[in-house]
Parts: sequence; structure tokens; C-alpha cells
Amino acid sequence: MTQENTPFPEPNARIYLGSIIFFLYILISFPIIGAIILVCIFAPFSIRYALAKFWVGTILWAAEVLCGITHEIEGLENLPTDSPAIVLSKHQSAWETLALRQLLPTQVVLLKESLLWIPFGGWALATLRPIPINRDKTRESLKKLIEQGTQALKDNLWVVVFPEGTRTALGENKKFNAGGAMLAHKSGYPVIPLAHNAGTVWPRYSFLKYPGVIKVKIGAAIEVEGKKAKEINAEAEDWIAKAMAEMGQ
Repeated sequence: MTQENTPFPEPNARIYLGSIIFFLYILISFPIIGAIILVCIFAPFSIRYALAKFWVGTILWAAEVLCGITHEIEGLENLPTDSPAIVLSKHQSAWETLALRQLLPTQVVLLKESLLWIPFGGWALATLRPIPINRDKTRESLKKLIEQGTQALKDNLWVVVFPEGTRTALGENKKFNAGGAMLAHKSGYPVIPLAHNAGTVWPRYSFLKYPGVIKVKIGAAIEVEGKKAKEINAEAEDWIAKAMAEMGQ
């Protein structure tokens, strides 16, 4: 696997062993939880979601025990309690694709369509109301995001979007895609910007996981009334860039 071109602790036996066992746990548990969720396909959405959330909790626990990875959160008070919102999150790692299911209210996620093709785990993910898109079909994907995202928000579900579109290297800031901001503009629901530095301990495309504390910063809600999608996007992008700079990135 490719390793980030940034300084990490010199891998030792504990890092190698912890990373191997952690990988095996994910490899074995993912299809198992997928099969369990599929058995519950006719059960209420809340039950399937609770099962997925429980599995994510075990992943975070395993990451702490086996790899020494923990996290701390700043800004939980910024999460609205009277309505759902659209989260625009930094994307550095696989960590946030899992952890946000634990850290944020019940949600649906914008993701690559191909992820739903993974046997059992991906099939189960398809039952959790994701918004799958084909990146090669931009207009069709935007329409799907707005239609399905708006319906999810009306159903009191949050919508999580990674506007950079792909995991970025440490210190890298990719231009935000406008889909999440367009959803906010069309639906009228607020945007919550979220920054984190998960890539410092759980690097993208890397097998090895390193001990450390992931810092998560949640910004104040960005109200969207009277704003164009471009303005909403720029405001979220600017806040996240400043938050990342405060974290040394």
C-alpha cells in the first residue's frame, strides 16, 4: 500500500501486529454484520441502522485497543437539536467514513455507487438509505443528491457529504464540489462544516495504523437562506481550511 510522504513514527512490532489484527477483524466482521443486517431487511430502518452503528463502535474500540487510536471532539454544541443538517466534512481517511456514524445523529451518506457491489457488507450498506452516485455522470448524480438528500432531510435524517470527492493527502486541500452546498441551497437546511486530522494516524491507502489522537472540529451552523450555493460552499470550505490550519495542516 502507498504510504503518505509525511513523517510517521518508525513502525515497530506493535504497530505491525496491531495493524494486522485490526485488518483481519474488519475483513472478518464486515461480511458478518452485513449478513445480519440483510437478515433484518424487512425490519424497521432504525434496527438496521442500530446494527451498523454497533459494528462501527466495535471498529473504533478495536482501533483503540489494537492500534492506540483515540479521538477528541470540539464543537458538539454546534450540532442543531431541532432539525437535521447537511455535514460537509474533510476527507483524509477511511476513519471518518466510519466514525461519523457514531459521532453524528442518524444520517445518510453520499458515496460511490461501486461500494454497494461489495458482497454482504456493501449489500447491507444499500439498505441504510445511502445516496450512491456515479462520478462519471455529474448531472445525474447532482439530481440524485438533491432529490434523495432533500427527502432524507424531510425524514429527519442528516446528510453527510465529503465535498473533496476523494481522500486527500496530509496538508492537501482539494477544491470542494458544489453538490452538498447545492443541496443546502435547494432544501433550505443548514450546513455544518467538519474538520479532522484522521490522516495523521490512519493514513489514506496505508495498511499501517499509528497510535495517536484524532482531533475533530465541528463548526457553527451555516445558515443558507438568501445565499447562493457558491457562497455556501465557499463559507464551508474557508472554515474547514482554517480549522485544518489550526491543527497544523
